[in-house]
Amino acid sequence: MKLVLVTFLLFLLFSAHFFEESMAGYCAYKCKARCSKAEFKERCMKSCTICCQKCSCVPSAVTENKHECYCYRDMKNYKGLSKCP
Repeated sequence: MKLVLVTFLLFLLFSAHFFEESMAGYCAYKCKARCSKAEFKERCMKSCTICCQKCSCVPSAVTENKHECYCYRDMKNYKGLSKCP
């Protein structure tokens, strides 16, 4: 019984690590497309990556379609402006 429990816990640990790595790749790919026409690409990529990791989604168009990802759309900075590009 203990072996089954240990095996299950190890499985959860490794699957969580794999999910984090695959999400990082997803965010990098989607944010690169979204920030392709941004004036300040590094700033855009940083903000987009943070938003993507928190929301697990990025809108499809370069500057529009924020309705596709409500979490991304609704994140605000300390000034009350949109945090996500």
